Amino acid sequence: MKKKDKISTLPSDPPPSASDISRRDFFKRMGALSGGVVVYISLGDPESWGQQQPDFNAILRIGTDGRVTCFTGKIEMGQGINTSLAQMLADELGVAFSSIDMVMGDTSLCPPDWGTFGSLTTQYFGPTLRKAAAEARTVLVEMAAETLHVSPKGLIAENGEIFDPRHPEKRVTYAQLTMGKRIERQVAEGTSITSSSRRNVSGKAMNRVDSRQKVTGEAQYTADIRLPGMLYARFLRPPVHGAKLTHVDTTGAERLEDVRVVREGDVVAVLHKTPDGAEKALGRIDAQYDTPEPTVNNKTIFDHLLDSNPPSQTVTEGGNIKKGRRLATKQFESIYYNHYVAHAPIEPHAALVHVEGEKATVWASTQAPFRAREDAAKTLGLPSQNIRVITPFVGGGFGGKTGGQQVVEAAWLAKKTGRPVQVAWDRREEFFYDTFRPAAVIKIESGLDAGNKITYWDYDNYFAGARSSETFYDIPHHRVLSRGGWRSNIKVHPFGTGAWRGPGSNTNVFAMESQIDIMAEAAGLDPLTFRLANLKNRRMSHILRAAAKQFGHSFAKAPSKRGYGIACTDYKGSYVATIAEISVDKTTGAVRVERVVCALDMGEIINPEGARLQIEGCVTMGLGYVLEEEIRFKGGKILDENFDTYSLPRFSWLPKIEPVLIDNPEMAPMGCGEAPITPMGAVIANAIYDAIGVRLFELPMTAARIRQA
Repeated sequence: MKKKDKISTLPSDPPPSASDISRRDFFKRMGALSGGVVVYISLGDPESWGQQQPDFNAILRIGTDGRVTCFTGKIEMGQGINTSLAQMLADELGVAFSSIDMVMGDTSLCPPDWGTFGSLTTQYFGPTLRKAAAEARTVLVEMAAETLHVSPKGLIAENGEIFDPRHPEKRVTYAQLTMGKRIERQVAEGTSITSSSRRNVSGKAMNRVDSRQKVTGEAQYTADIRLPGMLYARFLRPPVHGAKLTHVDTTGAERLEDVRVVREGDVVAVLHKTPDGAEKALGRIDAQYDTPEPTVNNKTIFDHLLDSNPPSQTVTEGGNIKKGRRLATKQFESIYYNHYVAHAPIEPHAALVHVEGEKATVWASTQAPFRAREDAAKTLGLPSQNIRVITPFVGGGFGGKTGGQQVVEAAWLAKKTGRPVQVAWDRREEFFYDTFRPAAVIKIESGLDAGNKITYWDYDNYFAGARSSETFYDIPHHRVLSRGGWRSNIKVHPFGTGAWRGPGSNTNVFAMESQIDIMAEAAGLDPLTFRLANLKNRRMSHILRAAAKQFGHSFAKAPSKRGYGIACTDYKGSYVATIAEISVDKTTGAVRVERVVCALDMGEIINPEGARLQIEGCVTMGLGYVLEEEIRFKGGKILDENFDTYSLPRFSWLPKIEPVLIDNPEMAPMGCGEAPITPMGAVIANAIYDAIGVRLFELPMTAARIRQA
């Protein structure tokens, strides 16, 4: 069969080296499984990261047993893509969902991939995977036509076989067609996929394929892996970021039985055959540090950020701000703040490295296995193709497991000791080395004309990041600036910052939708009417009305004392409208969220059950950063080291959560893993104001801050 040109779609992060798995390598590694129809999938790089592109990023194989396997560097960390991707394949190939196998995050079996983050897998990888399946189906139909001696036109692929509906006895299974053959293709530019009206697996509510493993405890995470002769490692950690080790005495640890101490410069580790033994040895080390004087803390951080005066970049601009100001009869000026927030995954970072001669195997809790492979290869001094990274289930990432420090540490010790070594961070290490969601400041100036239409919008963002900062309201004169960003190289933060579930969006939507409510009150309108009056975006208007219909109560000009709040967002093409009902204890300042309606239009819905679960998870996680989560620090010293002081949402916090799914099958599927969390700050802030007439401009909105306000 003739090869066809590959197609391209959007990735999200720098690709790994192109010198990875080749077609020849793939079939060599598959061994006896190398027969069948194989389609290579390539995703392009329009963001111009400046790195050479790998030849392909995923492989779809229909084997001689009729089973379908997808090999992809994507990983499963709780959002269910191992289920939804299989649904998309089953539809396009005409096979049973149960016949799909997903092989994910194994660098020896899967082609290189950028990583799993940003709710990008379904949106960008999914449609390309569908095209690959359609290409495979085309190949099989052509083969079936030859076998059955009929024209390929009119043949139907269904339930793993192809038949002629005019002569039902003329049929052949995929397994029969692929037996003894090896056919390679790349996705053709013009490959057409099945219309949405003919899909019967996508759009069907499916239980997660891994749910039984996780409920029963069968699922293995990195820290669950055990190897013969394995050593557990604990590292001597500095008490403060920027601290210098001035004295260390390891003799106390060395006296303990079976303890091995490894030191190189200021890096000190102890190893033992049991984790308790390693922990005990760590406690016997005498160390002293020279710590820098703290220059900033969580009380002074916002002044520090503003004083850093980072250069601005224009995100979007239209009309003329000066003209908009002249047209305004009412003007508003607000400043919004958010503190540092930790990822706090239930599973801390972990890695296990086993070196055997010139090869090594790495088990890692990571969102980016190919990046982890490069880290291990550099540390071990081995070619990257000699390193195999296996990604077991990942117990939450939220953007915090893209780095590979734990992989480097385990690889270094495995090389030093000649034994398999596991590094599993404890909760203190997790908080200390986390890349937090950055503290940020948002300044907004806006105005209304005599008809209560928004006439101008001047938005200045310090360190939150630009995502979701473009307004979707009809504002003729607007300007949005972004300074620093969430992954800025500007050294203004006392510790690392990075992506945190919906990077930038949580902060931006909090500020934007709070400002909209301020203007609604000044216009003498309820927040629903005001939003609809300033929207020309029909899709957003539709989803906002759908949320209001589900909520079932009318709105009044705030503060109405009823505790109702609204917030909307466009998160990378997924539209969200959220309405909350809350109550506030005026004595304590405590907020009780009673009910949350979340309407979501993410284009085609692949798995409605998975989408509902993601909405529930996002609302729950959102309650944390909205009401309690805040990293307290003094200079480089992190004062929150565990969940005794850093509060995560509890079951007792949970409101009644009502997902409203707007199926939009004619639109390509978007992501839903992050979008529903982004309006939570604004919707609760607006509901608090409606309940007690107090406007909160700072996240989190703790009981103490509400009392103070």
